[in-house]
Amino acid sequence: MTVQALKIAFSLLTRIPVRLPEELDPRAWGRAVVFYPLVGLVMGLVLAGAALGADALNWNPTAAAVPVLLLWVGLTGAFHLDGLADSADAWLGGYGDRDKTVRIMKDPACGPAGAVALILVLLTKWAALGPLLAAGQWSVLILMPVLARAAVAGLFLALPCAVEEGLVSRAKEQLPRGEVTGAILVSALAALVLGWTGLGLLVVTVVISLLGMRLMQQRLGGFSGDPAGALVETVEAAGLLAVALTL
Repeated sequence: MTVQALKIAFSLLTRIPVRLPEELDPRAWGRAVVFYPLVGLVMGLVLAGAALGADALNWNPTAAAVPVLLLWVGLTGAFHLDGLADSADAWLGGYGDRDKTVRIMKDPACGPAGAVALILVLLTKWAALGPLLAAGQWSVLILMPVLARAAVAGLFLALPCAVEEGLVSRAKEQLPRGEVTGAILVSALAALVLGWTGLGLLVVTVVISLLGMRLMQQRLGGFSGDPAGALVETVEAAGLLAVALTL
């Protein structure tokens, strides 16, 4: 079941090709959440490797931030960005109405609020990546994907499902709470290894996560896939920007 859960985690959160067996253990959907931070670690290592390659080629850091960001988006297939856009449209267009908010999130079209949210997040990441690459802050590139996906794992512990169907609900029903808690704690400890920088990123992650959970609880009475994706993008962008501002 562990191998199945790991494959599910990579298939859900990345575009890294994995082959799922035809028959899956139902418990594997819940246990996949345990591996969310590990998926982030793999992503972070790939991004750090790309940044090191750009440095070895003596690329201008501001320009090098573009291919690194493109790789970042490509690794996820823009999956989380799609959740961000849907959530922005739904929060603005829902006017505080839960049912209307859910309906808008299910609409595949991207409205003005979603487009603006995408532009702002991608612009923030690009602007922050330049100084980080110039300063050789490879560890931040490794850590932020880990913390962002640990934050999503925290949603499964803290909030009910807003929509009682789909992959989120399936995972929630089979969630091994103790193991998920352990994965989140390991992610937090990994951040502390980086000293004050890691502590700062951990604080940013916790603050953004708590604010996000409060908004989800108020508007939806829980969480779903789109707000979870929005949380990933917001945590990553805020963390990168926080470090870049101190360089």
